[in-house]
Amino acid sequence: MKRLLVPLAAASLGATALALPAAAEPSWISDPLAPKPADAYSNAQFWLDANGAALKKATQYRIDAKDVPKLVRPQTQTGDGKPGGVAPTGTTPPSTKSKNVNLPKTIGKVFFLDRAGQPRWCSATSIQSRHRNLVATAGHCVYEHGKDVFRKWVFVPGYYQGKAPFGVYVGAYAFTAYDLDTYDDYDGDFAFVAVHNGFRLAGKKQVSKADFDKWAGDKWTEDVAIDEATYKKCVDLHGGESADCWAKLSTISDVVGPDYTGAKKQAFKEVSKEEFDKAPKGDANGTQAPEKTVLDQVTQSEYQGHKGLGYRRIDQAGNFTITHYFLKYWVKETAKTEYFKTVFTVGLAKDAGRLGDVVGGQGIAWNQPMNQRVIAFGYPSAPHPDGDRPFSGLTPKWCSGKTGTKTYQINTFRVETHQVLKCSMTPGADGGPWLVRYDNNKRTGYVNGVTSLFIDEDGNDRVDHISSAYFDGEVADVYAKANYAETKKIVGPNGELLPG
Repeated sequence: MKRLLVPLAAASLGATALALPAAAEPSWISDPLAPKPADAYSNAQFWLDANGAALKKATQYRIDAKDVPKLVRPQTQTGDGKPGGVAPTGTTPPSTKSKNVNLPKTIGKVFFLDRAGQPRWCSATSIQSRHRNLVATAGHCVYEHGKDVFRKWVFVPGYYQGKAPFGVYVGAYAFTAYDLDTYDDYDGDFAFVAVHNGFRLAGKKQVSKADFDKWAGDKWTEDVAIDEATYKKCVDLHGGESADCWAKLSTISDVVGPDYTGAKKQAFKEVSKEEFDKAPKGDANGTQAPEKTVLDQVTQSEYQGHKGLGYRRIDQAGNFTITHYFLKYWVKETAKTEYFKTVFTVGLAKDAGRLGDVVGGQGIAWNQPMNQRVIAFGYPSAPHPDGDRPFSGLTPKWCSGKTGTKTYQINTFRVETHQVLKCSMTPGADGGPWLVRYDNNKRTGYVNGVTSLFIDEDGNDRVDHISSAYFDGEVADVYAKANYAETKKIVGPNGELLPG
């Protein structure tokens, strides 16, 4: 990266703690996402409501609509210090050896609202940290145009078709490179996000109004009809109307004939030709229900594709027509007293624990040699430039191989030192981890990059390479700051929103 700093103290890949040099100039930026439990609860509830409707509606995020970039001249510069890293932790027991790649439990999707308010997603992974609460992803999946953080940012490990099997983890604090935040420089296209404890929605229960008023989590009221006898008993018991019993005067409309005393004409309503033919026709004085027809001349395709009300006919001149029929109904309006009670309901939630305790955390490595074997995971979804769409984004995919022997320049995104991997995954996979030293049995390795850009190097309108920021001492610097970020539980033992 361009802003090369004094590297972190030398550490082996088995190190478990980091220390910043006293003289190191900060190269990181931190921004709050939702540090307060109430905001975090609201963000998660937004995505979980209606059986995960917003999760299912989200589409993969794509950075600015620029042409798929090409690699420019390779660079010789790589690390800015000694190799180092932090070892992974896992919750998946070793499996029997397999020739296939076993998917890590740590990967999932991050969801957020972009500047236009549209629900979007990227790929990400849980990563080991002091408080077992850290997510690694691409910087452009947290910061829009390298500046403002996205709204309602959450991580869903193990995401599949609108389901959150391990709970939803709301972002509390985001950390990224100074150059990405300040200059939209994709040499710093990575981010670490400290997340609160995850939680799941756990149903609902009816409570008293007093408990409802005290409840700090999700809650709502519903008006339920009761009969007159129940209403009268309730009024006698409470000495008048209350939330448990109250009356409302409603107007009921019934269709009648035009001669009914007090009948009123309603607006025209489209009906079928059969209903129109059976209805009595009105006269000029409107003593019967008036009617009208509308004749539309349409194209052949509109004629053939027409469904619903309306009578299709080809006239003598060969024109395609649809005739629409309308009647104006007569109704009587009757006042009716209806009786109701208010039901108070609260939504329950269940604490899922710390992210790293639930799914584990991948390690992280920096200043590693080039031309290393990596496995890149992600949820590709977007079509290739030629329009072919081989991936759905519903399930994670992977690519494996050795990274390039040198880093590359990509002019359209101010990139000078990206590492590259031959891979055909498309957008949606951005933010997914590049793991070195991947143990297929333990399903853990070391994050040595995250997918940033998608490249058509041979010019055939197909993605054939992906790139990542080279993980050097500056990445370690940002990680060291994120490593100490403390987060909170969101819900208590009774499913309530905790204060704070």
